[in-house]
Amino acid sequence: MARNHSLAKFAQPTAEEHQRTADVRAEYTRRGASRSMMQSLDELAETSIRMLEGETVVSLDPGLLEGSFVADRIGDDQEDYVQLREAIRQSGQSTPILVRPHPDAEGRYMIVFGHRRARAARDLNIPVRAVVKQLEDIAHVIAQGQENTARSDLTFIEKSLFAKKLISNGMSKDVVKVALTIDDTLLSRMLSVVETIPEGVFDAVGAAKGVGRDRWEDLKKLAQMPANLERALEFVRTDTFRNATEPERFNLLLTELKTNKKPKKPATSPSLRQFDVAAKAVSVTTKSSGKTFTLALTSKDASKFGAFLSDQLETLYQTFQRNEQAKLGD
Repeated sequence: MARNHSLAKFAQPTAEEHQRTADVRAEYTRRGASRSMMQSLDELAETSIRMLEGETVVSLDPGLLEGSFVADRIGDDQEDYVQLREAIRQSGQSTPILVRPHPDAEGRYMIVFGHRRARAARDLNIPVRAVVKQLEDIAHVIAQGQENTARSDLTFIEKSLFAKKLISNGMSKDVVKVALTIDDTLLSRMLSVVETIPEGVFDAVGAAKGVGRDRWEDLKKLAQMPANLERALEFVRTDTFRNATEPERFNLLLTELKTNKKPKKPATSPSLRQFDVAAKAVSVTTKSSGKTFTLALTSKDASKFGAFLSDQLETLYQTFQRNEQAKLGD
C-alpha cells in the first residue's frame, strides 16, 4: 500500500483555510496601503542618508544649477557662509552636493541639498562637485530634509516653515514627518506656530538660532490676540528692532509683546469758535474739548464784562438746567 507523504495534508488547503487566507488578505487590503506607504518612505529616508555613498562625483558649472523647489532656510548666515567659502577656497570642496536633472529645463539641474556649497563655487568661479541622481519630488524633499536634520543645520522655525511649504506644495504629512524625522505631535505644534504668527515676523526675526519650540510657542500664544499681532508687525519695523543683531531680535519681540500696554486714546482736537457781539464791540473766542470749555473776551471793557458774567453764572446755570429738563420732557 502506498505510504502517504508527511506533507501531503498541506498540499490541498481546506475550505476553512481558504477562508482564513481570504480574511487575512482583506485585512491587509484595509491596512496595507498606509503601511506600505510608510515603509516606502522609510526606505527613501534611509537611502537619502546614504545618497552620496559610492556614487560618481562630477564637476558641474554652477551656472547650470537652480535652487530646490522648496526653500528650507530663512535668509542666510553671512558669517557662516564666508567661513565656508574660505574653507573651500583654501582646501577645496570636500563634500559633494546632490542635484537632480531639472524637471522642466533640459540641460540644467535642481539642487537637492548643498545650496551654500554651490553658492561658494559660483562666487569663487570654480566648478562644483556634485552627485547627479534621478529623483521624484517626494524623494527630493526627503533627501533634502534628512540631510539638514542630520547636520542639525536648521532651526526650529526653519523646519516649521519648511514643513508648511512642503504641505503647500502638495506633500502629505507622512512625507513631511519622514523628511524631518518628527512625529504627529511635533508636526502639529510646528504648523500651529507658523499658521498663527504672520509671515512678515518670520522674515524680520530671521532663523533665530538657539530659539527652540517652547519660546516660539510662547510667542504664538501672545500672537493669538489680534492687538498683539498688530503690535508685532509694527515693532519689527522700528529702528530698535532693525538695529538689533539677529540673535537679539526674537527676545526683543517677545519682551515687547509680554509688556502690557494700554492702547492710547486718540487725541481729540479742541473745537475752536470765534465771533463778535454787540456790533463788534466784543470779540469772543470759545474752545471746547470734552469736559473743558474756555471763554475769552476781547474788548475795551472786557474785565468789567467778564466780572458781570461771573456774577450771573449761578442764575445762568439754573436757566440752563431748566431748559435741559424741558427738552427731556418733550
